[in-house]
Amino acid sequence: MAFVLNDRVKESSTDTGTGTFDLAGAVNGFETFVAGIGNSNTTYYAIVHQTENEWEVGFTTVTDGSPDSIARSDSNVISSSNSDNMVSFAAGTKHVFCTAPGSKVLIEDNDNDVTVG
Repeated sequence: MAFVLNDRVKESSTDTGTGTFDLAGAVNGFETFVAGIGNSNTTYYAIVHQTENEWEVGFTTVTDGSPDSIARSDSNVISSSNSDNMVSFAAGTKHVFCTAPGSKVLIEDNDNDVTVG
């Protein structure tokens, strides 16, 4: 298992609730988590509901299955619309994508000073 970040990894999902999130395939112009991150690898993710004010950013493990999925747990949530706790997502379409959370990146400003998120 390796930690992987990759560009243009984005899938849709209609899963609800908390816990493991089933993925429904790549959004047009993007690739799947299994293709871009790899089975059993870990990455940062974001889930954004397309019609409700629900979102979550965290750390996950990718599983190649039928369907493919990402693992979710309250201890791996970095930020969310639920006071930074796991979101119990409502019905409807969500976009799930690979992201680099602001609190986890190194930033070099215009003065060449480097800070950690």
